Amino acid sequence: MSKNLLLILTRNPELGKCKTRLAAKVGDKSALDIYKFLLDHTVSFTKNLKVEKWVYYSESIWENDIWDNKVYQKKLQKGKDLGERMMNAFREGFQAGFENIIVIGSDMFHLNQSDLEEAFSKFKDHNYVVGPAEDGGYYLLGMKSIKTELFQNKNWGTDTVLQDTLSDIKNEKVALMDEKNDVDYYKDIKDVKAFAPFLKHIQE
Repeated sequence: MSKNLLLILTRNPELGKCKTRLAAKVGDKSALDIYKFLLDHTVSFTKNLKVEKWVYYSESIWENDIWDNKVYQKKLQKGKDLGERMMNAFREGFQAGFENIIVIGSDMFHLNQSDLEEAFSKFKDHNYVVGPAEDGGYYLLGMKSIKTELFQNKNWGTDTVLQDTLSDIKNEKVALMDEKNDVDYYKDIKDVKAFAPFLKHIQE
């Protein structure tokens, strides 16, 4: 068994339930299409990664979807907020015997397989790996043992999450990845060519 585990937190792609901040500008249908595109992209850069992979669904586990049952173990998120859901996923991973665990979301267009390979390689010399997002949050978090403070007392979805997280581990060996942008708002994608087909109807 690999000692490395990748956790992928995902929302069930249902109309009106995903990318709501983006949907405010582009509409529910386009937001759903964009999210499905991002899910496909996440599969493309994780399926060949040489680690164990668990996908955590927000609402219910879908047996026949883009996540191949032979490649991804499927689980259900548990917890009342993002912090609790991540903490429970990490805890389950460590209880199963994994030594290095990383969590990502499923809305990263600028993430690729080599980024994840680099992140896992950081565990040789570091106890934590953090991928800062441009909006003041993070797109990737990795650790060698559970630290509950990282999942508590955070205003999830705000620009203070990264700083609050780093202050929790300021005395630890932390590897910082390159800053990247995740997809939450129209401004995050309006100048990215890959998203142009989804935005033809938008009037600036």
